[in-house]
Amino acid sequence: MTKSIVWVHGDCLSPYNPALQEYPDAPAIWVWDDALIEEWQLSLKRLTFIYECLLELPVVIRRGDVAKEILAFAQEHQANLVVTADSPSPRFDDICDEIERSLAIEVLEVEPFFDYDGYIDLKRFSRYWKVAEKHVFE
Repeated sequence: MTKSIVWVHGDCLSPYNPALQEYPDAPAIWVWDDALIEEWQLSLKRLTFIYECLLELPVVIRRGDVAKEILAFAQEHQANLVVTADSPSPRFDDICDEIERSLAIEVLEVEPFFDYDGYIDLKRFSRYWKVAEKHVFE
């Protein structure tokens, strides 16, 4: 029997996250990624925005090494499947690889906000929006 948990991450921080939609009764987790916060030097303003978004979602909030926290959460819930939404982040692939050493993982596709194949700097929303608004309002 498959027992699932949902991993919510920053690239699909929405109540319309396909993992939350498809598995509405599964326990869900968000992990503050210490390494990413340090690497990106996230501002208090951005951290507050993310936290306020999280308060609207049915997630348990943790902090630390993302893969380790997800695996611990899965073990606490006796889950054998981690379900999440896809992400363009290279870190996402590394985290998924680490999880897959111990558990099955199902990555659900996210409907893109707009079609674009070029590079977008995802560290700052304003840089993302500068590219996105040209495609959204065409």
